[in-house]
Amino acid sequence: MAILIAVAPLERRSLSGWGRTNATVADYADVDGTGLAAAVKEAGPRGALVRGLGRSYGDAAQNGGGVVVRLHSDPADVVLHPEARTVTVGAGVSLDELLRVIVPKGFFVPVTPGTRFVTIGGAIASDIHGKNHHVDGSFGQHVQRMTMMLADGSVVTVGPDHLPELFWATVGGMGLTGVVLDATVKLLPIETSRVTVATSRIAHLDDLFVAMADDDLHRYSVAWIDVMAKGSHLGRSVLTRGDHTPFEALGSGERPDPFEYRPRQLASVPPIPGPGVVNHVTIAAFNEMWFRKAPRRRMGETQTIAQFFHPLDMVANWNRVYGRQGMVQYQFVLPFGQEHAMRAILERFAASGYASFLAVLKRFGAANPAPLSFPAPGWTLAVDVPASSRGLGDLLHELDASVLDAGGRLYFAKDAHTTAAAIRRGYPRLDEWRAVRDHYDPYGRWQSDLSRRLGLTSGESIR
Repeated sequence: MAILIAVAPLERRSLSGWGRTNATVADYADVDGTGLAAAVKEAGPRGALVRGLGRSYGDAAQNGGGVVVRLHSDPADVVLHPEARTVTVGAGVSLDELLRVIVPKGFFVPVTPGTRFVTIGGAIASDIHGKNHHVDGSFGQHVQRMTMMLADGSVVTVGPDHLPELFWATVGGMGLTGVVLDATVKLLPIETSRVTVATSRIAHLDDLFVAMADDDLHRYSVAWIDVMAKGSHLGRSVLTRGDHTPFEALGSGERPDPFEYRPRQLASVPPIPGPGVVNHVTIAAFNEMWFRKAPRRRMGETQTIAQFFHPLDMVANWNRVYGRQGMVQYQFVLPFGQEHAMRAILERFAASGYASFLAVLKRFGAANPAPLSFPAPGWTLAVDVPASSRGLGDLLHELDASVLDAGGRLYFAKDAHTTAAAIRRGYPRLDEWRAVRDHYDPYGRWQSDLSRRLGLTSGESIR
């Protein structure tokens, strides 16, 4: 893979996450290849961090007072290995760019989150998960090898069978063990670029648990939940399940181009002053409409990849609907057997009166060996809430306690509020991860706002 040399000057820039809260100012540079080492060398006591496309919701991709680098990779350098069913790709390439290369060739990424606008490096750092975790696990499980730049500027190749302790510390390690330069990732062969979808309207949370527990016949499964519903309607939801459409199921008009892939953005949300358009009245009406319009049961609908996996990407800057103060996404996982705790959390959230139209429940399968990987066997719920909601911080800390008491944990890539103590309880292998990190970064070079807030790093690097 070609490496271009470009050293860009550092410039002061205010950065925030996708939630648009708690922006901080860092020395920022866009670089290619070996320009990375030169930019990182400028880091002082606040260290350095490589940022992808800024789709983590909180402060994971910020480094106030330090250096933040955006590493660019050329999609033209993507190398597909059809017989091995793998691809070698630069860490700065986005899933959007990668899909435009591999889908027309009959392949799909093994795991995708709800947006394709994340980089390969970010996918590894956050160990992203998708609608298929109960079948395929998270992204890190499909990485065969990766090239990394360490704190001292050296470059190493790691994988599950070579320097495995560094490999698994990097998967889910939020960019704090070194910089991923490129990776070789296993791909999923597909016969078409369509998805066959089954949709069901579910009246109550208990019924949803039963339906999703019997989902092994479908590769992809996710439920939209009305988290504002109460009483007998608690957890009412729309369950969507899907599988890649085989060629023989295509209509005659689709067969000449079975791998057609042209995702588009249909609209863009302009800057919205004030509190935005998300409030209890508008969202209660939206949630009622969204639930009622869903079919009680519909099988065999055909959707495009973009429609099924990345519907929000059709609207650019959709996060602006929350107004200037932004939003918080609260995501946690609870073990199987703690369904009563999930029920109690939904009851507490519904009683709070906070507005949310983006709330999804997924089922997780087995965890991988990464100490800081978020997914674990159980149920994960993600809820978007306007950051302007009064008393939100108190509610989230209350819910943190409920999650931790039930044996669950929170997701680094979404977090913007929790504490170091909560993370220590939720990630019992944290000290194991720290030992690996400190071995490969004894100078404390790699830092972020999140790492300091949650006590993952000391926050005192040595030049």
